Amino acid sequence: MNKHISIIGCGWLGFPLATELVRNGNLVKGSTTSPSKIEVLKKAGIIPFVVSISEEGITDAIEECLKDSEVLIINIPPGLRKNPKANFIKQMDLLSKHIEHSDIKKVLYVSSTSVYEEEVDIPTITDENAPNGQSYAAKQLIGAEDVFKNNPNFETTILRFGGLIGGDRNPAKYLSGKENAPDPEGPVNLIHQEDCIAIIKNIIVKEQWNTVFNAVAPQHPSREKYYNSLCEIQKLPLPHFDHATPSKGKIISSEKVERELHYVFTHKL
Repeated sequence: MNKHISIIGCGWLGFPLATELVRNGNLVKGSTTSPSKIEVLKKAGIIPFVVSISEEGITDAIEECLKDSEVLIINIPPGLRKNPKANFIKQMDLLSKHIEHSDIKKVLYVSSTSVYEEEVDIPTITDENAPNGQSYAAKQLIGAEDVFKNNPNFETTILRFGGLIGGDRNPAKYLSGKENAPDPEGPVNLIHQEDCIAIIKNIIVKEQWNTVFNAVAPQHPSREKYYNSLCEIQKLPLPHFDHATPSKGKIISSEKVERELHYVFTHKL
């Protein structure tokens, strides 16, 4: 691709993404919140910066991290599990203002399909559906998306991933042995790390900006079937599902990813 790309958030997804982009001939700058990871990023060919984002402000390194790059990939979790009352929208608004004064022309914001509410009637959700999540976390993500979509100073594509699997994330261990696991009939919406990376690369190469993509594997087995099968294969204790409460869920369609990016998912469920 031979582009200058900055990545905010070189964690579980951002780091292997950055290393892949470097292998493809791009100059990649990457941020981490941990000074101890600077050498790890350097060894992978990534130009590293320590960047910390909070409601009070962003560290000065953000300016150098964004400098001379055309494309910015934002891949940072809201951190609402550790701090349930965090104002993620404000953090992203501060970041947006820094982007305005940088060389960035295109932003790829990695979001989540949790912006959509789960329902008893199990709706099929496409990229055309407006986000309707009612939880505080969902509303923070929706607001963060809007911060970038509504900024006229750069082009933004929103990429919503389902549950992330692959690498060191074994979905079987998530529910193994759990009692009263909810939503046995709810469909799973998961995506493998390698598919995430490939889709991001496709968006950049094919210049798919000012749009929205939802991305999950096209198969949607029920939670009970999927997790029981994985646990059996790995000889782990089976989860016990709650059948007394009606299941809620949603089916996330990746049809637009397949159609407009001509993408074929590598990992099937």
